[in-house]
Amino acid sequence: MSTTDVQTTETGASASASSDSTHGHDHDHPSFLAHHFDTPEQQFDSGKLGMWLFLVTEVLFFSGMFCAYAIFRMLRPEVFEGCSQFLNTKLGAINTGVLLFSSLTMAWAVRCAQTEEYKKLTALLATTLSCAMVFLGVKSIEYSHKWGMGLNPAGLFTYDPANPHPGGHPNYLLWLCIPFIAITIGVAIWLVVSFLKKNTFQFECAKPLLVVCLSFFAGVGLGTILESGESAEHHAAAGDHGDGDAHADHAVADHDHDHDHDADVEAAVAAMEDSGDLVALEALAADESNTGLQNQLDARRRQYEVAGSSVVSDVDEVDGTIEKATQNVFTPRTAGVFFSIYYCMTGIHAIHILAGIGVLVWLLVRSIRQDFNRQYFGPVDYVGLYWHLVDLIWIYLFPLLYLIR
Repeated sequence: MSTTDVQTTETGASASASSDSTHGHDHDHPSFLAHHFDTPEQQFDSGKLGMWLFLVTEVLFFSGMFCAYAIFRMLRPEVFEGCSQFLNTKLGAINTGVLLFSSLTMAWAVRCAQTEEYKKLTALLATTLSCAMVFLGVKSIEYSHKWGMGLNPAGLFTYDPANPHPGGHPNYLLWLCIPFIAITIGVAIWLVVSFLKKNTFQFECAKPLLVVCLSFFAGVGLGTILESGESAEHHAAAGDHGDGDAHADHAVADHDHDHDHDADVEAAVAAMEDSGDLVALEALAADESNTGLQNQLDARRRQYEVAGSSVVSDVDEVDGTIEKATQNVFTPRTAGVFFSIYYCMTGIHAIHILAGIGVLVWLLVRSIRQDFNRQYFGPVDYVGLYWHLVDLIWIYLFPLLYLIR
């Protein structure tokens, strides 16, 4: 090695040493304070500003989808009204309540991080995570039920009012549950192994995470109960907007007992009408429980009044054309638009829930490690802001998709 090379090497080493020395004087600060910040307050304000900028981009992103919803609903209001009948309002309401409660626990967790109440912080973060898993469990029931009926986005829409529950399709709910089953088994094994190895930190992490994983299946059970109780109501209500005859056949098939009873009543009424026994019909309609007969009598009175008061002066001017007819909204071309928007908006929201679960697990582990204190609670506060935005978006999605008729 030449003398010049040696000198260059020594100069480089000296510069490196000087750099390390310059960098080293910055290490006189708390471990949670980044090198490029002077005070914890400056670090917190910078992080919060960055978080708000990120949330603004999220709002702009979802605003585009809300605009698409408004435009398509304005163009096809009957499609959105008819297709929304298939959305279970009970499931949507349960998920809304769950997310609102999770916002409360998240805000409380931020306060506990500031006051260094680590046990409460861990419990509140675990509760927030459990609420998120319940939400996903309920959403899995909702998605799998609609996929089984063929209520898919445009291009995949296969719903048939004559056969609303076709067989032979995959078990969508099982496929949705498989990742959560695998994660739950993994966390359970982790809990047992950490207990046997007496690893206290890992055991304390695995305990709340196992509860969080099991919460998903609690959501699935809750969704199953609510979905089974309202399916028939959805079909009956949606039948008014679609192929009424075919769909009504299905609704009647689900209620054999009611069908038999109604058929007997209708047959009796028809026999009375044929025989002209309106007196008997009015007598039966006098019973307040016979609302169907009362409606028939009222309809016949109105028809009589209209027919008796109208006069056709010129037969040539009678227009017998149909100006407006009820549109069948359950066609792939029309209903597919609604369900495309539905899956797009709720699916992206569910992805945000999954992302929130990831960062909340990270916070949970750091909470058990007691990383946060009165000067350093920024990560909890930032994630709290993100979680509130996720809840806020759902608060808008729920009435738009489920409630507006």
